[in-house]
Amino acid sequence: MQSKTPRRPGELVFNLFVIAASLFLFYSAYGIAGFDALSSAGAIPMMTTALMALCGVLILRENLRKSPNTAEKIERDILPIPVIVTIIAITAYALLLKPLGFIPTSFLFLLGLMKLFSGRSWVFSVAAAAGSVALIYVIFRLIFTVLMPQGVVPESEILAAIGHLFGGAK
Repeated sequence: MQSKTPRRPGELVFNLFVIAASLFLFYSAYGIAGFDALSSAGAIPMMTTALMALCGVLILRENLRKSPNTAEKIERDILPIPVIVTIIAITAYALLLKPLGFIPTSFLFLLGLMKLFSGRSWVFSVAAAAGSVALIYVIFRLIFTVLMPQGVVPESEILAAIGHLFGGAK
C-alpha cells in the first residue's frame, strides 16, 4: 500500500544516518558492560539504541514505499543557506569553546550570526553581542556560579581585581 504523503528530499539519507548512528550507539552501549545481565549498566542504553535502530529500519521501509516529491528542493525547502550557516556556526562554537573559552567564543558566535541575519550595523551587532555575553556571564557565572571554560581570558584575575575594588579581599 502506497502512502499518500510523498517522500521529502533527504528523508532516505536521514533515515540511513539515524540507523547508522543508532548502531554505533548500540556498539558503544555494549562496551559499557556487554550482555552480562539485564540489570547491568549497559542494559538500558543497549535496549534504547536497539529500539532506535529498529524504528529507523521500520521508518526507512515505509519511506521506500513513498513516491518522491519532485516539487520540493532540499536546498530551498529543507536545508536553506541560513540553516546550513547556523549549523556550521554551532559546530565551530562547540569546537572553539574549550580552547578559546566562553567569553570570546560566545561573543564571536553571537556577533557573526547577528550581523549576518539581522542586517544591522557593526556597532549594533558588536554592542548586542557584548551585552548579551555580559548578561549571560553575570547571571550564570557570578549569580549561579556555573563554571564555564576559561580559555584565553584570565577570568580569575579579573574577578579577583573586581573583588579588590569592592573590598572583597582584605
